[in-house]
Amino acid sequence: MSLAPNEQFYSRLPANHISLGELLTEEHLFYNVPESWHVVITDIRNSTNAVKGGLHQTVNLIATGSIVSILNIAFKSGVVVPFFFGGDGATFIVPPTIIDAAMVALAVFRKNTKESFGLDLRIGKVAVSEVYDQGYELKLSKLKLSGIFTIPVVLGDGLHYAEKVIKNEHYHFDYEPKPEDVLDFSGMQCRWDKIGPPENNQEVVTLLVCVPAGKKQSALFARVIEQIDAIYGPYVRRQPISVPRLIWKTTFKKMEMEMQVKKGRTSILGMAASWIAWFSGYVYFRTSQGRSYLNSMVEMSDTLVIDGKINTVITGTPRQREQLQQALDELEAAAQILYGLHVSNESVMSCYVRDLKEGHIHFVDGAEGGYTQAAGMLKRKLRGGV
Repeated sequence: MSLAPNEQFYSRLPANHISLGELLTEEHLFYNVPESWHVVITDIRNSTNAVKGGLHQTVNLIATGSIVSILNIAFKSGVVVPFFFGGDGATFIVPPTIIDAAMVALAVFRKNTKESFGLDLRIGKVAVSEVYDQGYELKLSKLKLSGIFTIPVVLGDGLHYAEKVIKNEHYHFDYEPKPEDVLDFSGMQCRWDKIGPPENNQEVVTLLVCVPAGKKQSALFARVIEQIDAIYGPYVRRQPISVPRLIWKTTFKKMEMEMQVKKGRTSILGMAASWIAWFSGYVYFRTSQGRSYLNSMVEMSDTLVIDGKINTVITGTPRQREQLQQALDELEAAAQILYGLHVSNESVMSCYVRDLKEGHIHFVDGAEGGYTQAAGMLKRKLRGGV
């Protein structure tokens, strides 16, 4: 089946191999998302309480599951969709070809999540045409972070508008899953232990930065990125994932949780298959091909998300973090930005591995629900609290 030109909008965007700070100041490199596309959002209600209750790994895995389900649909349909991992949920911008299939899959996943974990996965969609009709912008570009890893970069408050619509108490996406509705979680993995920073004297910082309405978003984002670069060094140097710190590990509890996310139930055969997959990985990572894969895995770890705000997980020393906070506090005092920040001793990672060459991506969050904790701090500031 041939696809309409705008179905391939994102895949046809040029990938810019320049610094993020530079890209943010070159607004002519950003393009309006087609009106026929949709914003899709997943989000776990009361994720802060779930994280406080010790369910941070479950929350991360559910967020990853929502991404994997959509990416598998997109891959089978021959389209590429931009997506944004948020720790307790995800955001997608999808073409009309797959919007119905995507929402059916998410409705099934929502039901499984409620039955397996008692967590309420909010799902919803907003047409890009509605975003524009309401006076909001949604501009998209691509940034090439390395030879094999490219991320989407969004400017404008269109995704924020869609999030407000979907999180409104009056919004409901009603679809009752049918027996024939199935989920495809092939490639989803959760086998890595918590990951310590590359150096012993380092910590992991999860940071969210937004710009108040009416301010020059791109210029202020560029200033924040310049400060991060100046204090922590370039993207590669502040990467919290490193090969020596990776530990391929699993437990019955983790395998059971992964099966519940994928299928809504556990089984002896499924557990046996998970053990075989774990042992195969243990052997593979000791081969030259396996070690090469680990290097590419570090390169393709998703630690920088620009979805109308800055979301990033970085590593460095406590002194560097103090310098960063001082710089951010100054920008915040001048009413230029608002930020949320969480500090931990480790990061956590879940994975989508379609193939072992370039068809894999790895979602990173600070331990103890880094993104969720940082978002809590940011929300208090947005409400005018401390």
